Amino acid sequence: MKLLEGKTALITGAARGIGKAIALKYASEGANIAFTDLKIDENAEATVKEIEAYGVKAKGYASNAADFADTERVVNEIVAEFGRVDILVNNAGITRDGLMMRMTEQQWDMVISVNLKSAFNFIHALTPVMMRQRSGSIINMASVVGVSGNAGQCNYSASKAGLIGLAKSIAKELGSRGIRANAIAPGFIITDMTNQLSEEVRKEWAKQIPLRRGGTPEDVANVATFLASDLSSYVTGQVIHCCGGMNM
Repeated sequence: MKLLEGKTALITGAARGIGKAIALKYASEGANIAFTDLKIDENAEATVKEIEAYGVKAKGYASNAADFADTERVVNEIVAEFGRVDILVNNAGITRDGLMMRMTEQQWDMVISVNLKSAFNFIHALTPVMMRQRSGSIINMASVVGVSGNAGQCNYSASKAGLIGLAKSIAKELGSRGIRANAIAPGFIITDMTNQLSEEVRKEWAKQIPLRRGGTPEDVANVATFLASDLSSYVTGQVIHCCGGMNM
């Protein structure tokens, strides 16, 4: 039997990158997939088809994850369509980097809203569903910079640190109902975003990593699969670093 057979996962920001890798890995393990993105364009529709190729149900939903009311709406639609949600992956995220002294209020607010408030929105909307089921796995996509901080990323680091604190608090609040909450802290992961960096910068990053390479979205997806499955049935309130040893 596959690890996620018969389960339904809701993944935010899953049309590309790490979110898409998680969706495909979950589908390969038998999970039905609902995912959200700001808009369901040709790329998102192609992602739906890739997921469906594993023989599972999949649907993409246009949603502004940072909007509380819009999140309530889309969660209601997903529950009506799929019947249940067993796994929530709060993956939606953006960066608006800049030194604190030059950072605008808009840059701060946007990152906190998309990265952190969105997780609150989805957890808030899904808590009654998971409580009725008396089971659920909530996974917040944090970052190593949420643990160690990073110059030029005060907003991003704060949002990711917030996701860690949120996961730990939810683990304490909902553990008695069979609901687990954990966070993943990826390090330097090779995505479209990091591919925009120069070759020199990427090589310098690799030198700081004991495994001497950047991670792949699939590396993160493997950790997310462990946390979503019954293999981690006694794991909650934890932060798993997926960073090749960059942050110890």
